[in-house]
Amino acid sequence: MTTGLELDTELVLPEPADTEALGERLAAELGPGDLVVLSGPLGAGKTVLVRGIARGLGVAGPVTSPTFVIAREHRPLPGGRGVPLVHVDAYRIGGAAELDDLDLDTDLAEAVVAVEWGEGVAERLAERHLLVRLQRQPDDARTATVSRMEEQVR
Repeated sequence: MTTGLELDTELVLPEPADTEALGERLAAELGPGDLVVLSGPLGAGKTVLVRGIARGLGVAGPVTSPTFVIAREHRPLPGGRGVPLVHVDAYRIGGAAELDDLDLDTDLAEAVVAVEWGEGVAERLAERHLLVRLQRQPDDARTATVSRMEEQVR
């Protein structure tokens, strides 16, 4: 999993379209087994970034926040890259045990898994992942820092 981006550098994203475009750029390098952990406060652009990842992967369905359903699976569209996307919102998950109940490690074998609010909880799902930290600035621009992380799995 390479990103084609300069890692650990703050990127300024003036418009939501810029955040989506970053997601699409990330998707170009993602494949089955890749985990993307998204961090940032409410309104920072986590779901917008996942919308870009979905567009880059060529998956079905509108990408909306999965806050109340916890996880959504988006199947590949004809003409897409053939990689499903599992979009998770860990905000209401009470910790690692509840995350384990979702059986996401099984999804990781064949899909890209993007976990909003996942920092500190989802990293254990894979030996390596991308961590995307998003922030909302006072002028409504967003900033993003993309880091490649290595973890010990369970």
